[in-house]
Amino acid sequence: MKWLETANLRTVRLAEIPNWDLEELAHQTVARVNGGGRLLLFFGEETREGVFVYSLVADDNQSKIFVASSRVTRGMSYKSMTPDIPSAHLFERELFEEFGVEPKGHPWLKPVRYGIPGVNEREDQYEFFSVKGDEAHEVGVGPIHAGVIEPGHFRFSCHGEKIYQLEIKLGFQHRGVQELFIREPFSTIYLEKLAESVAGDTVIGHAGGFARAFESLSGTQVPERAKVIRTIALELERVAIHLGDLSAISGDVAYLTGNSVFGALRTKVINTTMAICGNRFGRGLMKLGGVGFDVTPVLRDKITALVDDLEEDVSLAAEVLFSSSSVLERLEETGVVTKEAARDIGMVGPAARASGVAVDVRSDHPFDGFVLMPVHKLTLPGGDVFARAYIRYIEIQQSFRLIREQLASLSPGGIRSELKGPHPGIFVVSLTEGWRGEIAHAVITDEAGKIRKVKVKDPSFNNWFGLSLAVREEGISDFPLCNKSFNLSYCGFDL
Repeated sequence: MKWLETANLRTVRLAEIPNWDLEELAHQTVARVNGGGRLLLFFGEETREGVFVYSLVADDNQSKIFVASSRVTRGMSYKSMTPDIPSAHLFERELFEEFGVEPKGHPWLKPVRYGIPGVNEREDQYEFFSVKGDEAHEVGVGPIHAGVIEPGHFRFSCHGEKIYQLEIKLGFQHRGVQELFIREPFSTIYLEKLAESVAGDTVIGHAGGFARAFESLSGTQVPERAKVIRTIALELERVAIHLGDLSAISGDVAYLTGNSVFGALRTKVINTTMAICGNRFGRGLMKLGGVGFDVTPVLRDKITALVDDLEEDVSLAAEVLFSSSSVLERLEETGVVTKEAARDIGMVGPAARASGVAVDVRSDHPFDGFVLMPVHKLTLPGGDVFARAYIRYIEIQQSFRLIREQLASLSPGGIRSELKGPHPGIFVVSLTEGWRGEIAHAVITDEAGKIRKVKVKDPSFNNWFGLSLAVREEGISDFPLCNKSFNLSYCGFDL
């Protein structure tokens, strides 16, 4: 069976995508993943002709994406892929939940965000796995949390203080983000604001991902200067959040100096983003067709000076943090996710790279300014909290270099092109390496050129199960630290 070969931001006609029997689609997906591919997306779309299931497998070494589809009906079933490729587990649960297409033999067929049609309509019927025994007990945390954290429920099965199993139940926010992309009437401003709001801590990542998808659908050529500004903004977002995470991790191990210093350094970064576009989180910067604000020579010099000053300050703060014996005692060998486990469940981003899995969209499927300036994939072997903290530090250093290179490459020209309408009957997938990892926006247009389907995948979708694995056999008091070392999104998952 022959897949349709495509690539990041390369449009294909829907009519060209091969359509197979669902059993065959699942079988071929398993074969391609076991042959070295990586399951990128597996999702459904309901049309007048029926439900279409799309399978996308990435070949990261060749910067290729393979896509195929199947036309199915509600209530049908197929042999689950999850026993053979565990990275499919959440995709199959989601497909069952949304369209009633059952993966027979799935070991964990539970709701993802809603009730499963015909199986679990009422959300209060969710049944957690439980551990039996006289000395076993359960600890429930959430969905209501202290402060401003979003809702999510954590069910710990423990033996004494040791965690035997953590089950994470999300889906408390039914925002309907993907459906809002196809609501009419809409404007480009509406689409831009919506993309910015997929996950509030990843404004540049998600807004840029959708913008590039839309531009590919319409054949809009974005000015090179705009691409460079987008890349600078994305790296500033990465630096800011990584610094915030180092601050939070420091706070969780009672290293208050690091908590304060890294937090203060983060403020300098987000204030620089505000100097570019008027908003500390980058809202209003990413536009369909380009960017909304230019980087003037004065602003370029300001960003360069910031990077130079920050590099020294961050290095000093990190040197003190990672040489503290009391800090290392808490971080090292805590919350380990092995390379094999991380690869099997499909983890992405810094969490995957901290476990030795070399995946980075900037290198594997480059976009914007990364096309001409390659990014080296940085990995660590430990897979523990220390590795997930230290990978942030070395990625910050890398981002400083990338920002300098991009600033030096700013060529004269415009920052926004006239936007064209999307072409009819085409499909595109836009991949972005956000600070959490791989962001995917798959977009499909109908025969009239209108958007009929937007499938969004935040990296949290891949990585929440990694947190469950990380805390197994750990003391329950280490959960907050493990949680901070992943820093996953509730709203990015609860689409």
